[in-house]
Amino acid sequence: MPVRADLGWAGCAAVERDPLRVSGAWVFRGTRIPEAALFENLEDGVSLAEFVDLFPGVTQEQARLRACCT
Repeated sequence: MPVRADLGWAGCAAVERDPLRVSGAWVFRGTRIPEAALFENLEDGVSLAEFVDLFPGVTQEQARLRACCT
């Protein structure tokens, strides 16, 4: 099973990874909010607008961009 670092997200401007922050998890750039939180919330029926309201620091543009990065 591939680890998140192998998924090619380094080219996505919405997220960043630093081994010294949040245990090296992919987070929204400039925050400590794991990008995984976006997909967990989307799976639970939360809209992008609601996600941005729930997680201050993440912009609508970052959420949209991350949802589109593959």
